[in-house]
Amino acid sequence: VQLVESGGGLVQAGGSARLSCAASGGTFSTYAMNWVRLPPGKGLEWVAGIKTDGATTDYAESVKGRFIVSRDNAKNTLYLQMRSLKPDDTALYYCSSAQYDLWGQGTQVTVSS
Repeated sequence: VQLVESGGGLVQAGGSARLSCAASGGTFSTYAMNWVRLPPGKGLEWVAGIKTDGATTDYAESVKGRFIVSRDNAKNTLYLQMRSLKPDDTALYYCSSAQYDLWGQGTQVTVSS
């Protein structure tokens, strides 16, 4: 399975953005998925996870109540809806499988104050 993220860019603080992760070449619906981010000068941070059926989700405390992870297995796509963005959300955002054996190339989100 190949993963390709999109939807990043420059956003003002307080704004919103939606990231997408398009999967191809395999059975996306069988993978639980994560969003993970790499802030500048820091280590990788798990952001959110979603089970295969999309019914069970979990979030890092830092994004809980602001971010929503979802998936459309018919479209082989994972999403991350982000709102009330803060400068601390600035990072390279990756989608990955829950076992971290599949990764996309990342999409940059920069939140300006």
